[in-house]
Amino acid sequence: MSISRRSALGVLAGLAAFPALLPLKGWAAESLRIGVIGAGWLGGTVGRSWVRAGHEVMFSARDLDKVRADIAGLGAKASVGSPQQAAAFGSVLLFAVPYDALPDLGRDLAASLRGKVVLDACNPPPGSTTPLTRDAEEAGVGLMSARLLPGARLVRAFSAVDATAIESSAGRSSGKLGVPLAGDDDDAVQVAARLVRDAGCEPVIVGDLKAARSFQRGGPGFRANTTAPELRRRMGLSDRS
Repeated sequence: MSISRRSALGVLAGLAAFPALLPLKGWAAESLRIGVIGAGWLGGTVGRSWVRAGHEVMFSARDLDKVRADIAGLGAKASVGSPQQAAAFGSVLLFAVPYDALPDLGRDLAASLRGKVVLDACNPPPGSTTPLTRDAEEAGVGLMSARLLPGARLVRAFSAVDATAIESSAGRSSGKLGVPLAGDDDDAVQVAARLVRDAGCEPVIVGDLKAARSFQRGGPGFRANTTAPELRRRMGLSDRS
């Protein structure tokens, strides 16, 4: 079947409008370029798992010397850069920073975030009474994160589990850690699910960003640190999720 020149130009124009989506073609089988914004306890643990799974990962954090020491021995697929460099590098991004940092990062990295899959692992701190924390708890943390990182295809991921539980799961052949996921973009959620598996865990898809409230602090899925079947049971989900 032939395609007219006008139709072909229309397709190319449509793709040009979403340049960040192009690197995700073939995501189910190919390695990805991932930027980790906040390579501390959680972000560093997940990012190193992704490097071992074959992905290219650029790690960023306040203390870049410590990050360099943490990734020593991982090889050429692991690199270090500023948040701006990591955001530009990745076709997929993981944010694992203090929640109060998101407004500034959303503003400073806006051009690099647009159209990209962003895994949001950030949580307001317990006991905080800042306006941002109050607003996030009222609206739902997932929906607030989407407002703070405009243009991103945001998925709540790795926000409800501990780094030690992730490390332990990666070393097991069965009884993998269940990691709850939620997002409004189905394709982005599937990318996140693949990366949860690549980190040695099992994804549990909960629903849209409104549903992410069920695994923010105080919800039944927060810090359950248990297997996927048990997590589904606690959250009242079907076995297919």
